[in-house]
Amino acid sequence: MRFSLQREVFLKPLAQVVNVVERRQTLPVLANLLVQVKGGQLSLTGTDLEVEMVSRIGVDDAQDGETTIPARKLFEIVRALPDGSKVTVSQSAEKITVQAGRSRFTLSSLPANDFPSIDEVEATERVRVPEAGLKELIERTAFAMAQQDVRYYLNGLLFDLRESSLRCVATDGHRLALCEAALDAGASTKRQIIVPRKGVTELQRLLEGGERELELEMGRSHLRVKRDDVTFTSKLIDGRFPDYEAVIPIGADKEVRIDREVLRASLQRAAILSNEKYRGVRIEVSPGQLKISAHNPEQEEAQEEVEADTRVSDLAVGFNVNYLLDALTALRDETVVVALRDANSSALVREASNERCRHVVMPLRL
Repeated sequence: MRFSLQREVFLKPLAQVVNVVERRQTLPVLANLLVQVKGGQLSLTGTDLEVEMVSRIGVDDAQDGETTIPARKLFEIVRALPDGSKVTVSQSAEKITVQAGRSRFTLSSLPANDFPSIDEVEATERVRVPEAGLKELIERTAFAMAQQDVRYYLNGLLFDLRESSLRCVATDGHRLALCEAALDAGASTKRQIIVPRKGVTELQRLLEGGERELELEMGRSHLRVKRDDVTFTSKLIDGRFPDYEAVIPIGADKEVRIDREVLRASLQRAAILSNEKYRGVRIEVSPGQLKISAHNPEQEEAQEEVEADTRVSDLAVGFNVNYLLDALTALRDETVVVALRDANSSALVREASNERCRHVVMPLRL
């Protein structure tokens, strides 16, 4: 096996694939990348048995073959080479040689046959999504996933496929983030799958935006995302996601329209003096204004008053300030709507111009 290519061209697929490789593995071969050269094309595969990434790229001076090479070492070597270097990788017996200019490195390899491959995905559903659309859905919702919750099905992101749209939903039991995008070619069936946190993180890192279309294949236990240069596969969480639509408050008719950036800055300032454990802030609504207050066990206090377009009077609710800030960061409009019902109900935060992305934040008793 042998191939040559420019350092910068080699670095991009290497960086994509090396992220999937765990630093601590159960099998020695999982620390390696599967490197295959066939018909002038190089494919690099990394896996941790939960998530698999395959990156493909054209190469020069190619000689077909396959082997596995230590992932981190290969990545660090290529990254440390000078810009513009031409890198040549060749194999003789068990050893791999990486050459660039006057630099030469010899690495050990393991047989390609030892490398585990994720089973073929028997796709029960296939949909095409613009890359920018999927990237946006994940960016606007993934922050609300739970971390190491005993309710394992919350430690991931729900992909809810409907007839003409794809929704991403995440919740940790205290807040919920939902965003949807229309699909040009609708799905033939409705389907819900939960992608685990690591799969979501790697997918988010991989997506670049732009007009390219991706193909999503949903199998019984896997999600596969295909792009012309990369194939990404993740196992799914086997569980039932809660009925998230029941969490979205109905009858939250007390609306406050407010400048997103002004509200965000005020909350950030008030947060400095909030209780470090509960991160609580109190929001009081009166006609034309919003009052934000926070205090902590040291008897310190912060007060902010912000102009708001509202007719609501005498309503005070407590919230975790971090959850409100996360929701505001995920929204894009200059003006946001905070919809409330009473002092004990969740708040619904959305953009003023549309309801495509909605965020629900549970109240806090202060």
